[in-house]
Amino acid sequence: MKKVLDWLFSSGLHILLVIILTWIAVKIIKKLSGRLIQLVAQQKDDGEFQKRMQTLGAMVRYVLLFAVIAVAVMIVMKELGIDIGPVLAAAGIVGLAVGFGAQSLVKDIISGFFILLEDQIRVGDVVNIGDKGGLVEKVSLRTTVLRDLAGNVHYVPNGHINVVTNMTKDYSRYVFDIGIAYREDVDEVIKVIKGIDEELRSDPEFKDDILEPIEILGLDQFADSAVVIKARTTTLPIKQWKVGREFNRRLKKRFDELNIEIPFPHVTLYMGEGKDGSSPPLRIIKEDK
Repeated sequence: MKKVLDWLFSSGLHILLVIILTWIAVKIIKKLSGRLIQLVAQQKDDGEFQKRMQTLGAMVRYVLLFAVIAVAVMIVMKELGIDIGPVLAAAGIVGLAVGFGAQSLVKDIISGFFILLEDQIRVGDVVNIGDKGGLVEKVSLRTTVLRDLAGNVHYVPNGHINVVTNMTKDYSRYVFDIGIAYREDVDEVIKVIKGIDEELRSDPEFKDDILEPIEILGLDQFADSAVVIKARTTTLPIKQWKVGREFNRRLKKRFDELNIEIPFPHVTLYMGEGKDGSSPPLRIIKEDK
């Protein structure tokens, strides 16, 4: 009886204290992590961003809770007289085996954690990941799901993501390479481009999508059969293709009205030339079918 009482007043009290401290630590972790995530999520009025922060907060909370409870269990086992050395060794071996077997999964989860933390990709963005591109439909800790223009769905493990090209982050741009014939007046064409941009920014269907007047970057290159004027317009995210296609449609119509030539590749046949300067005749035979 005395041994039992001695144990209760020594190891028993230690175990009780550990349980109480563990319970307090669990409560504090839950409360503080919830408030912290709520505070961070309020920095942006974005439902998707808030969901991501909640996902990350839950993951961090579970890791901290697991660590606290694991330490508490080992302390209790030691107070109960259980040798935790073999337990730790066995746990290490099992963890090592699981680590080797699930290293791809762990890599995916760690990469996904930083993708979410750094807000690289959001649902609704249009991105290129490696040789795959499309609309982001889902971002989780393990995979990113894309749907391309043809409707194909691509599941990309986060651990395989090395470079992400986000075409709709904060704003988007559409770059124009406008080719005109060498005989055309470049300054006149630039005025036409600015006029089309003003029309679009005055159109109720497009004015809210365009953030800035078109930026004329200038005469960009002398191509084989054209001079190329480069310009770009800035739009709301994912609206650049809608604005760009309408701009191209109106520009083509205006060029036709003003007789501004949009060149296309030409082929010149050279039949050769004799020493006297004469060329052999070109004989064309038409066959009736």
